[in-house]
Amino acid sequence: MEYTPPPLFKQGPSARVRLAFFVALSVGLLFLDSRFAAMEVVRKAVGTVLYPLQKIASLPIEWSQSGVDYLTSLNTLQSENKTLILEQLQDKQRLHELETLRQENEKLRKLMNVGNTLKVKRSILSEIVSDARDPFSRKIIIGKGLIQGVKEGMPVIDELGLLGQVTRAFPSRAEVSLITDKEQIIPVENLRNGIRSVAYGGLDGGLIELRFMAANADIENNDLLVTSGLDGVYPRGIPVARVIRVERNSRYAFASIFCEPIAGVERHRFVLVLDTFREKIATDVQPATSAPMPGNIAPNTGSASTPATNAAPATAPNPKNTTEAGNGN
Repeated sequence: MEYTPPPLFKQGPSARVRLAFFVALSVGLLFLDSRFAAMEVVRKAVGTVLYPLQKIASLPIEWSQSGVDYLTSLNTLQSENKTLILEQLQDKQRLHELETLRQENEKLRKLMNVGNTLKVKRSILSEIVSDARDPFSRKIIIGKGLIQGVKEGMPVIDELGLLGQVTRAFPSRAEVSLITDKEQIIPVENLRNGIRSVAYGGLDGGLIELRFMAANADIENNDLLVTSGLDGVYPRGIPVARVIRVERNSRYAFASIFCEPIAGVERHRFVLVLDTFREKIATDVQPATSAPMPGNIAPNTGSASTPATNAAPATAPNPKNTTEAGNGN
């Protein structure tokens, strides 16, 4: 008995027939398209119609790929940014160090040129190590001492002018009292007119004062004061200070003259210690070489007195008189 589906579920031709039909249709269309390009127009029309649908269908993939690329590029840029910032900081540090070295080199050149222009036998370059422990004094500690030839009393300068004087010397360190210290007294000379005076330290604000100057003394603002060299400690001509204020009062016999140091008493790092003792010793030796002149004169006087001694026996041959003379000599 043949089974036939009810009319409600009847579906037309069978599946095999439909398969064979569509296969034959596909083969025919492929043949026509390959031989005569008959489906080119249809293909373009279908591609144009389906392009928006393809674009919409590919959007999630593109968005996901863009998100992955964004996150990857963001991480890469962040790491590169950190690397560049670190390199920039290192370059700034190197640039700062190079600038510091350049300035120090320039200051050292000026300092050595100043040392060569001064009439001293030797100059000792040193670095400021620290400040003194006493907060009420203006002193610094330098990194050279007795081993390097630094002695008490030697003047200390920088590339601008007089800085101070060595007050205590240790084997590898030395204490320098600045010109603004209350115990420092410096003979100075006005470079404009040659007036000599004495500068005293110890004022507030790092200033020094010219004391015992007459009220009518020819001292004006901006006058440059240099060492006079009269004390035998400081070589002549080293810049010391510049006059910044002159106060005159008719009720007082002396004027109040305040000066600002030229040297960097608070800011410089390298100093130059001047060895002036050798020059002083050389000047002291010069009179010593001329000292034997009295000895040279003594034989002349002795030879001049020889006739007198020869004449003495003629006048007084008594041996008692020669003994008294000997006792007298």
